[in-house]
Amino acid sequence: MRRTFPALAALIISTAVVPAAVPTSASAAPAYNYGEALQKSLFFYEAQQSGKLPSTNRVTWRGDSALNDGKDVGLDLTGGWFDAGDHVKFGLPMAASTTMLAWGAVEYRDAYASSGQLTYLLNNLRFVNDYFVKAHPSPNVLYGQVGSGNPDHAWWGPAEVLPMSRPSYKIDSSCGGSDLAGETAAAMAASSMVFRPTDPTYADKLLTHAKQLYSFADTVRGKYSDCITDAASFYKSWSGYNDELVWGAIWLYRATQDASYLAKAESYYANLGTESQSTTKSYKWTIAWDDKSYGCYALLAKLTGKQQYTDDANRWLDWWTVGVNGQKVNYSPGGQAVLDTWGSLRYAANTAFVALVYSDWLTDATRKARYHDFAVRQINYALGDNPRKSSYVVGFGNNPPRNPHHRTAHGTWTNNLNGEPAQSRHILYGALVGGPKSADDAYTDSRADYTMNEVATDYNAGFTSAVARLYKEYGGSPLANFPVAETPDGPEIYLQAAVNATGQNFTEIKTMVYNHSAWPARALTDGSFRYYFTLDGDTTPSQITLTANYNQCKPPTGPTQFSGKVYYVTIDCSGQTIAPQGQSESRREVQFRIASAGSWDPSNDWSYTGVSTTPSTPVTVQNMTLYSGSTKIWGNAPGAEASPSPSPSISPSPSPSPSPSPSPSPSVSPSPSPSPTPTCPPANGGSPCEPPLSPSPSPSATVYGKACTATYKVTNSWQGGFQADVTVSSSGTTAISGWTVGWSFPNGQTVSQLWSGTVSQSGSNVTVKNLSWNGSLNPGATTSFGFTGNGSGTAPSTLTCTPA
Repeated sequence: MRRTFPALAALIISTAVVPAAVPTSASAAPAYNYGEALQKSLFFYEAQQSGKLPSTNRVTWRGDSALNDGKDVGLDLTGGWFDAGDHVKFGLPMAASTTMLAWGAVEYRDAYASSGQLTYLLNNLRFVNDYFVKAHPSPNVLYGQVGSGNPDHAWWGPAEVLPMSRPSYKIDSSCGGSDLAGETAAAMAASSMVFRPTDPTYADKLLTHAKQLYSFADTVRGKYSDCITDAASFYKSWSGYNDELVWGAIWLYRATQDASYLAKAESYYANLGTESQSTTKSYKWTIAWDDKSYGCYALLAKLTGKQQYTDDANRWLDWWTVGVNGQKVNYSPGGQAVLDTWGSLRYAANTAFVALVYSDWLTDATRKARYHDFAVRQINYALGDNPRKSSYVVGFGNNPPRNPHHRTAHGTWTNNLNGEPAQSRHILYGALVGGPKSADDAYTDSRADYTMNEVATDYNAGFTSAVARLYKEYGGSPLANFPVAETPDGPEIYLQAAVNATGQNFTEIKTMVYNHSAWPARALTDGSFRYYFTLDGDTTPSQITLTANYNQCKPPTGPTQFSGKVYYVTIDCSGQTIAPQGQSESRREVQFRIASAGSWDPSNDWSYTGVSTTPSTPVTVQNMTLYSGSTKIWGNAPGAEASPSPSPSISPSPSPSPSPSPSPSPSVSPSPSPSPTPTCPPANGGSPCEPPLSPSPSPSATVYGKACTATYKVTNSWQGGFQADVTVSSSGTTAISGWTVGWSFPNGQTVSQLWSGTVSQSGSNVTVKNLSWNGSLNPGATTSFGFTGNGSGTAPSTLTCTPA
C-alpha cells in the first residue's frame, strides 16, 4: 500500500563549474560491504517481477503471476514490477524507479561492471522496459496502471494466486498525462544509454518509444491522475507535469545529443515550482516519484555549467545539510535526515544519490565534501550506522528487518497480514524499508506498521544507485554463494485426517486438503486424493458402500483395486480452486464413510495408520495420497514409497489443527460442517457470536465486551494542507471484526485522500470504516489509517469508534 503526499521542493547556492574526478578506491576497509548491499538491492527488483518470470529470475519463492493482465483491453500487458508490498502496477512510480536505476548505471557503469552486478542490472532494466514497450502500443496511448488499488489492497496474499480482476488504465490523446508519459520517456531514454554499449538495437528501440512518448507528453498536456483516476488515491500527481517535461527533455538530450531537447528543458525550467510567495525554486523537498525538479537542477548544472542551475542545486542540498536562512531538514539524534513520515529512508537515499552525482562534478571543495559526506552518512545510517546498530535493508547487515509490509514475502494463506505465520516465510533480500516515522531513530519491525515497513521499487532505486557509487569509492565484496535457495518450512499442499465416526461395519474419515504453498504459492485446481483400505475375509468390492456426510469436493468413487485385496476410495476435488487466498479458500473438507456388508476391520488398512482418532483434531497423514491431475504431490501409496519432493516434514506443523487462530482472517467463512453450530447469547443485545471455522471447537465466551477507541495525530502540515494518522485500538475484552471511526472537522477541512480505510464525508462529518485486512483486532491490538487533507491541521475535539 503506497500513499502520496504533496511535495514542496527545491535547491541550493554555491559555485562550481568543471567536472572533478570521482574517488575510485579507499585506503581503509569500507564501513559496510557496499558490494553485498548493491547485490541484494538489485535482487529486490527480481522479487517484484510480475507476469511470466524470465529465466534470469533468481527468487526461488516467486512464480508466474498476473498472466491475464491486459486481456480486458485486448493487449498483453504482462510483465513490469509490482509496485510495493501490493500487486498493482502503477506506471508513474515504476517509470521513476527505472529512471533512477538507469541514472546510476549511466554515471557509474564501471562500479556495476567491477562488482559483477552489471548483468543483473541489465536484466532488471530489460524486464521493466519490455513492459513499457507493451504499455505503449501506439504513439499517443500509454497504459499507466494495471490493477485497481482498493480491491488489491483489500486482500493480503501472494502474487501467484491473485483472486481479483485487474483492470487496465490508459492515457491517450483524449485524456493525456504529461507527467506519466514524460517520466516513461525519461526512463526509456536513460535505459537506452545503459544498453547502448552492449545492445544498440535494443537501445534504438527504447529511444524510438521515448521520443514518441515525449512528443505525446508535450502535446497532450495534463496530469495523468486526472485521467487514471484510480491512481489519484495512491500516486496523485501533486507536483503537476512541468517537472517531467523538463526531466524527460534532459534525458532525451543525454541519450540523443539533440540540442532541441536541451533547449526545451531550459525553456520549461521557468515553469518549475517555487517556494510559497516567492520566485525561488522549491528546495524544501526532494527528488522522488512525483517531483523531479531537484534532479533537473543537478543535471542542468552539470550539462550547462550555468549559475542559475548551480544556485538552485546548491540551495536544495544546503537545506539538506547546513541549512538555508536558518532552516533545514529535520535530523534525528542518530543523524538521519527525516523529510517526511512515510518512507523517510527513501527520501534520504534519493537525496544522497543526487548529492553524490552532483558532488562528483563540483570543484568547490567545501560543498563537494559537504554533499559527499552527507550522502555517505545517510546511506550508512540505512546500512546500520544508527543508534539501534541495525540495518534497515532486509537480509543485510546486523539485525535487519524480518517482517516487511509485503504480501508475497509474508507467505500467509489466511488473507490476514496478522495471520499465520507470525514471521514472514521469505527473506525479501535487499528491500529498503521505510524506516523511522519521525526524527527520533525509533523503529519497530512489524508488517502491520506499513509506514515504517513499506517497501517499494522507488524506495530502492536511488538507494541502489547511491550504493553503486559508494562501492566505486570504498569497495566491498558481493557474496559468492548468493542467493541460497530457500527450503520450505513444512508441508505446502498436504492432507490431514481424523476418524469422524466408527462402527462395527463402517469407518467415517474427516479429511482436510490444505494448500499453504509458498515456494512458490500456487493454486490446486485439479486435485484428488485416495484412501487405501483392505477387504477383510471374504468381503467383495460389491459389498462396500461409499457415502459422504459432508463434502466440499465431489462424491467419493470406488472402490478401485490397487493390488490384491488393497483398494482405494477416490475423492475428486477438480474444479475447486484450493489456494492460499484465505482461511476457507486454502482448504477443502470431506467427511466420507466406507461401509461394508461383509466383515470390516480398519486396523489393517494402509490409510488408517496415523489418522487421528479424535474427530476434532485431524493430523497430517502420510498414507493417503494427494494428486494434481495424474501427478502425486503428497503422501505414500501402499508399499511405503517415498513422498514426493517438496514435502520435508510429516509432522502436523505448521498447521496441526483446522481450528481457528486467535486472530482469524477477515475472509473466514462459517464452518461447512453439517453438525449444529453452537450459539451463544448476544452481548448487550448485539449479534450472536460467530460460528467456528470447523465442526470441532466451540465458541469462546470472549465474544462479549467489544469496544474500540481512536486517537488522532497531525503528523505533517503545509500551507493549505496537512497529514494525519488515526490509531484504532481494540479496548474491550473481546476481539472485534471491524471498526468505524467518526469525527467532525472544526474548521471546514476536507479529506483529500485516505489509506487503509474507506472514507465518506458529508459537510464536516467524516466516517472511516476498516478494510478487510485491518478490521480484526484482538483485545489490546491496534491498527491505523492515515490521510491527507485540505485546510488547517487543527484536530477534531472528539472521535468516536464503533466496533463490529
